[in-house]
Amino acid sequence: MVVDESGFICGFDEEGNPVMPKKTARGFAKDIMDVFLPAGYPYSVTRDYTPYQVYDSLQAFSSTIAGLLSSRAVLQGFGVGDSTSSATAAVLLTVLQEATGRLATILFAHHHGRSIEPECKFYRFLADIVNDSALFLDILSPALPTYPKVMALCGAGILRALCGVSGGAAKASLSAHFAMNGNLGELNAKDGSQETVISLLGMLAGSLILQFVHGKLAVWTCMVILVGIHLWTNYKAVTSVQMRTLNKQRLNIVAEAYLADRSILTPKQVAAREGILVQTKAPTHARFACKPSDVRLTKGVDINKLRTRCYDIITKWDNKPITPVIFLAEDSTPRAMLCAWIDASYNIHLDQIYHELWTGLIKAGWDLEARALETGRAIRLVDEKTK
Repeated sequence: MVVDESGFICGFDEEGNPVMPKKTARGFAKDIMDVFLPAGYPYSVTRDYTPYQVYDSLQAFSSTIAGLLSSRAVLQGFGVGDSTSSATAAVLLTVLQEATGRLATILFAHHHGRSIEPECKFYRFLADIVNDSALFLDILSPALPTYPKVMALCGAGILRALCGVSGGAAKASLSAHFAMNGNLGELNAKDGSQETVISLLGMLAGSLILQFVHGKLAVWTCMVILVGIHLWTNYKAVTSVQMRTLNKQRLNIVAEAYLADRSILTPKQVAAREGILVQTKAPTHARFACKPSDVRLTKGVDINKLRTRCYDIITKWDNKPITPVIFLAEDSTPRAMLCAWIDASYNIHLDQIYHELWTGLIKAGWDLEARALETGRAIRLVDEKTK
């Protein structure tokens, strides 16, 4: 018998000749599905891949239809069908849109690039919120005077550019989470194939809808319904993902459950409690040192603590209490970062329960080697005496 990752290929008769299975309707359907799914599916991806892709396909379908409605409005905003408008003015407006959008891309990537991977579910959902906001600005633009119209279209270009950065980077992190057998490249390629088919189907349905949807009330009603479906399916998609890395929110949920009754939550249990836009926060609002102004606080760092546990926490400055600031040593490990966050947020030293906690987290399926806590500039303290 010959098998591959996805199952049976052929068998052999008594004389050793290969016997191929007969093709059935189910077999043909599987061949078609193999074009769009990673090799070895469902064993080559995580369990949450399927629900995510189902909802992601539905949101892409509704977004494509809404995009066609907004594109028609943009063309009207550019003056298509208006004898007083010129092609040069439309080109200049397009250039202005592109320029402002690209500048926004650079600024967004600079300020939020570090936090996208740890908070990929949030940024994946945020991308569609800003994209839908851009669609509404497009729909609104034909009814506006010249200068407000220019501002609305430029604002839509900026929002669409932010969607591209946020959504693209977040989807890359999610794809890395889904891939199990070193098949990240194939998974991204198959995701592109799925999006292509869904977009084509969406354009076909949207072309039919455009023939019947005219007038402000009809257009706005259709847009509200499509955007509502789009946001709901996207929310269901990101909430179905069970991340195995511990960012601040997931670590807070795990720590609170453990400190309450010594229970270790699994990624699936944490995903059910995890917020997307409104997140679970620690009681003390601790943070890692990430600002140039934090350098002055290093005067209060205990060098012995820095050497023994690779971190120290500053809670006072000039004898006044401040928000706990965590300073990490240059050689701090991901586990030291996790310890530092729990220590600063809940004032709990993990010396006595260290082995029990980490062993439980590993058994529950958590990845303790990922650095998903820091979302800003990484500041490290170097002990020159140990060099």
